[in-house]
Amino acid sequence: MSFLWALIIGGIIGWLAGMIVGRDVPGGIIGNIIAGFVGAWLGTAIFGDWGPVVADFAIIPAIIGAVILVFLLSLIMKSFRRSNH
Repeated sequence: MSFLWALIIGGIIGWLAGMIVGRDVPGGIIGNIIAGFVGAWLGTAIFGDWGPVVADFAIIPAIIGAVILVFLLSLIMKSFRRSNH
């Protein structure tokens, strides 16, 4: 049950990051979950493990890390689209 809860929270974090950046995360729900997990790891690595914790995610660093990840992914995807045209 805790794994399912972590998937849900990871998806919400990825979705929030996409909303904050103003770009959709590629891959839909699966992309949101991956962005949430990778963003949580990135945010915790950069900013530490502080703030409220839900399903083993430190929410504030996880959201910040996911925003950074989604922003960087959007820049990379944008450059790939330009180079293909």
